[in-house]
Order: sequence, then structure tokens, then C-alpha cells
Amino acid sequence: MRVEVDLDRCEGNAICVGIDPDLFELNDDEQCHVKIAPVPADKEAHAQQAIDECPRAALIRRD
Repeated sequence: MRVEVDLDRCEGNAICVGIDPDLFELNDDEQCHVKIAPVPADKEAHAQQAIDECPRAALIRRD
């Protein structure tokens, strides 16, 4: 699985970073950046949780 970030929607709330800082980080513009692509199998549950909990629906799952 891959996760993409819709930068037009991302507000830098960092909920995704709180869920898994090994997978997500905020860049210099305070927007989410996916650090690992594709998402390793052992991180898929965290990635899906971040997608589900993003308040701006800025994370998109790509299989």
C-alpha cells in the first residue's frame, strides 16, 4: 500500500505523526510527508489509522 498526501487539504495537524512518527513527518511548510513508500506491512495498520483520523481527509490510500 501507498499513502499520498493531498497538500491542498493538509493543515499540518500532525495527528498522523502522533500515530506513527516513523511513517509520517511534517515538512518545512508544516505539511505531512510520508517517509516510507510503499508502507511496510507492519506499518499498514498505523497508516490506515492515520488515514481514518486525519481531520482534513488529506491522506489517500493507494493499493
